Amino acid sequence: MNQSSTLPTGETEPKRKRPRKLAQTLVAEISRQIAEGELKPGDKLPTETAIMEQHGVSRTVVREALQRLQVSGLVETRHGVGTFILESSTDVGQFLKVSIDSVRDTIAILEFRLGLEVEAVGLAAERRSPEQMTQLRETVDALKHYESEGLAEQAGKEDSRFHILIAEATGNRYYVDVMNHVRNSIGPLVSVHRTDPERLNHEHEEICAAIERQDSYTARAAMRLHLVNSKERLLKMIKERQQA
Repeated sequence: MNQSSTLPTGETEPKRKRPRKLAQTLVAEISRQIAEGELKPGDKLPTETAIMEQHGVSRTVVREALQRLQVSGLVETRHGVGTFILESSTDVGQFLKVSIDSVRDTIAILEFRLGLEVEAVGLAAERRSPEQMTQLRETVDALKHYESEGLAEQAGKEDSRFHILIAEATGNRYYVDVMNHVRNSIGPLVSVHRTDPERLNHEHEEICAAIERQDSYTARAAMRLHLVNSKERLLKMIKERQQA
C-alpha cells in the first residue's frame, strides 16, 4: 500500500526561493559591492564554487547571476581564467555612465530617477514580502542613526541600499539592473549633498511607512517629493558653493 506523501492537515510546505529570485539577489549584492568600491575594475571574482558556498546557492544560480552581470556590462568572464570586474561599458551601463563632475548630468540623472523610482516604489508597495519590509525598516533605522551622528559616508551607503531594496521589492529584475547602474553613477555624490538630514529622514520614513501599509498611491507621492527635494537640495548646495 502506497503511503501518502502529503503533509498533515493544517501544515504547509515552507516556501523556497526560486532560482531566478536567488540570482536576482546575488546580482544585487555583487552590484552593491561594485557601487560601493568593495569590488573595483580589474578585481577577480571568487570561483563559482566559492560564491556557491559563500551565499548558499546552487551553481545554476551563480551562473545565471554572472550572465546577468555580463549582460549589464559589469563583469567579463575570460575562459579558463575567471570573471573580472569591468567599467560599465555596454547597453544600459554605457547609457548611464556619466561624469559626476558635471552638474547638468547629475541633475539629468535625478530627473531620470523620477520616472524610474516613482513607478518602482508603487510596485514595491504592492509586491514586497515581509522579509523585504524588515530589510527596508532596518535600513531606514540605520540611515537615521548615521545621519544623527553626522556620518555622511555611512549614511550614503544606507541611502543607496534603501533605493536598491525598493527596486528588488518590485520583483522585476530590470528595475534592479537599471537602479544599480544609476546608483553606481551617482554613488560618490550621495554623501556630498546630504543637507538637512532631519528632512531627509522624514522623507525616507514616509516612503517606508507607505510601503509597509502597501499603499502604492502614497508611496509614489512620497518618492516623487523625495526626489524633487533631492534635486532642490543639490541646486541649493551648488549655489551656496558658488557664492562662497
